[in-house]
Amino acid sequence: MKKVLLLTIAVMFLLSAGCATKEYVKQQIDPLVDRISKLEARVAAIESKVSSIEGKVAEIDQAKKDARDAKALAADAMNMAKDASAKSDAAAKRAEAAADRAEAALSKAEMSSKKAQKAFELHQKK
Repeated sequence: MKKVLLLTIAVMFLLSAGCATKEYVKQQIDPLVDRISKLEARVAAIESKVSSIEGKVAEIDQAKKDARDAKALAADAMNMAKDASAKSDAAAKRAEAAADRAEAALSKAEMSSKKAQKAFELHQKK
């Protein structure tokens, strides 16, 4: 009998708790739905900001790469200019040496011309 009484009390206890009604569940969930909706809107706004920032970061990275490329090109141009300057200096020295040789040859030619003229005059007088 104790078992039956205990079983009856257990069944009564389980049935007395009752079920939640749809209205009660709705009352409990509505505030959560509102909060979740607000959070989803904030998350969407944050995601859009993050994606725009990522786009700017990509642009900055590209600008840095372009700057590095420009710096490398400038260094190459400077090296080429130095080489060209060295070559032009060497060419100027060669031209100066050639001008000196030409002046020396002109002096020799003038002396030879004077000697030949004197020799011609001396042969004429004889």
